[in-house]
Amino acid sequence: MFAPPPEGTFDLEDAKLPLKTPQKDTYPEYVPLLMLEETVPMNSDISKTAKIKSFLVFVYEKLKLKQILQPPIIASILAMVIGGVPALKRSIFTKDAPLYFFTDSCIILGEAMIPCILLALGGNLVDGPGLGSSRIGLRTLAAIIFGRLCLVPPAGLGIVTLADKLGFLPADDKMFRFVLLLQHSMPTSVLSGAVANLRGCGKEAAAVLFWVHIFAVLSMAGWIVLFLNILF
Repeated sequence: MFAPPPEGTFDLEDAKLPLKTPQKDTYPEYVPLLMLEETVPMNSDISKTAKIKSFLVFVYEKLKLKQILQPPIIASILAMVIGGVPALKRSIFTKDAPLYFFTDSCIILGEAMIPCILLALGGNLVDGPGLGSSRIGLRTLAAIIFGRLCLVPPAGLGIVTLADKLGFLPADDKMFRFVLLLQHSMPTSVLSGAVANLRGCGKEAAAVLFWVHIFAVLSMAGWIVLFLNILF
């Protein structure tokens, strides 16, 4: 026979007996599986860099700079930057410069650019301007022609006159002013057709260029007469 334990007898209270299943009125104690780690403060420099980066990305997407920064515009910006720095200008643009071969290659490609653009323009007009004109619409096409040939020259006249009043133009150089005024009355450049062709709008741009150049024959004659009467 087993002897009772020294604390007492074998008779224990029911409340002290271990139970395999919890009672209905009691709830088990919940313990989180993952302990929360202490948050480490972020570096201020990293946060500022991330904010600046996100702001630049937002501006880039909002202004649609990808559509604006086409290859001709990028090349023009690079040319102005290189021409504005004397050290880069001497090492690239002068004939005895070590990098003049790059400039010579660009000159060769630039001489062939205009004929290639005209070939692409003629290829888009092989079926006539009717297909591109129908896609644009008569009202839109008329608004483009009117804005380019009738509204831009007066705006250019105002800009050149204001620049002359402020002293930005050379004194007593009427031919220089005439060239500036004539630039605003010219039709749309054929280079815009090449840029539009990169965006998949070659036929529409070719139709616009066709009609603008047709009506520019009449408008340029009138503006040239007006500019000559103002200057001379």
